[in-house]
Amino acid sequence: MNLNLKGKVAAITGGSEGIGRATALKLAELGASVAICARRAEILEKFAAEIRAAGGTVMTSIADATKAEDMSRFVDETVKKFGRIDILINNAGATGQAAFDTVDDAAWEKDIDVKVMAHIYTARAVIPHMKKQGGGRIINILASTVYQPIANLALSGATRMGVVAFAKSLADEVGRDGILVNNVCPGSLLSERLLGNVTSRAKELGITLDEMLVERAKETAVGRIGEPRELANLVAFLASGKSTYITGTTIRVDGGLVRSVL
Repeated sequence: MNLNLKGKVAAITGGSEGIGRATALKLAELGASVAICARRAEILEKFAAEIRAAGGTVMTSIADATKAEDMSRFVDETVKKFGRIDILINNAGATGQAAFDTVDDAAWEKDIDVKVMAHIYTARAVIPHMKKQGGGRIINILASTVYQPIANLALSGATRMGVVAFAKSLADEVGRDGILVNNVCPGSLLSERLLGNVTSRAKELGITLDEMLVERAKETAVGRIGEPRELANLVAFLASGKSTYITGTTIRVDGGLVRSVL
């Protein structure tokens, strides 16, 4: 299937590792120019060199997704470099596991900044450009906690649900401008986020990380941990010219981890 991504421009926050990295690689492979931002220059530039070596086109920006001015600058730099912006992938932000009664106000504020406000900052920055050019795609990478709570992840569950509500409202507001807004929820994918959470859980249970990963794999319907590239395939479709009537929805990529029927 030709996804018609050649010549498109995608901006990806948290684009240097894990799911952001896999998504950037997939979109570049399919012919899109990618702009990636992250806070650590060394990792960001090393990854950008890999994309260029594979024949892809990439721009990098050192930016913090929790800062409105950084996200505005990132979007402006992308448009200045490539002349347009067709796709926004909001991927910044990981959550550490912690029991509710150990989480202070500062931790809640930090999570709200990186998981809710960062999405608002980027949407505010890209929508005028997308409206001007006649459309675009906004895709938020969330988590399976939207559907099924996980022990000691109240932070993730609460903040991610806030983005679901925001995206649903936004989709209704900008749909007639040709801008489609969707959420993708990874479950058991072998990324830095999963490893951080699983490591914390393993320590609680007094088992090794490898043992915990085996247990996590057993929880899925397919019996294995997934790869970030498997989520990137869905993101590429939602970003493409083949996805023209999907908006305001939330889709899981979790190997059947979540057992709910809706």
